[in-house]
Amino acid sequence: MGELEKIRVQVENCQKCGLCKTRTHAVPGEGSPNADIMFIGEGPGKNEDLHGTPFVGAAGKFLDVLLESIGLKRADVFITNVVKCRPPANRDPESNEKIACWPYLVEQIKLIKPKLIVTLGRHAMNIFLPGTKISEIHGQAKRYKGIWQEKQVYFAMYHPAVALYNGSYREILLEDMQKIHKVLEKLDSVE
Repeated sequence: MGELEKIRVQVENCQKCGLCKTRTHAVPGEGSPNADIMFIGEGPGKNEDLHGTPFVGAAGKFLDVLLESIGLKRADVFITNVVKCRPPANRDPESNEKIACWPYLVEQIKLIKPKLIVTLGRHAMNIFLPGTKISEIHGQAKRYKGIWQEKQVYFAMYHPAVALYNGSYREILLEDMQKIHKVLEKLDSVE
């Protein structure tokens, strides 16, 4: 059993917070264990809870469109969330829930060693880039204290769900996504 598989099993059996009582399935994450890019959202929604897979609802379908727009598919990246179980009624995750899931996310990042972490939405962004505003830094690469290396590169994006409620964000998300390859090229040239 691989290390990511061990984390999956731990997440599926986790009882560290109250979310275990209301979940249908835990949602550990999925994708390539060798991904250069890791996408991190806030937490699973209703469809994700039903299937145990991240980003499978309407927002997930738009994330697939975003990935395709730069020639990628889910198998090329790793997709996960800050919390691994759905908060009831899709409320924001509480601090104790984020703290309970944090070790799983840290281990996933250490194992995958992504060149770029793309945060999807302000909640995921604030975990890694505290004190920032998504409206000011979306579509920009930022170096900040890392988990598995001294400085990690983060790229903040709006959550794909925002485009479902406000169509003007669709273009913003597509434009931001187009910048990802340039960021990776810069990172590769530095190495």
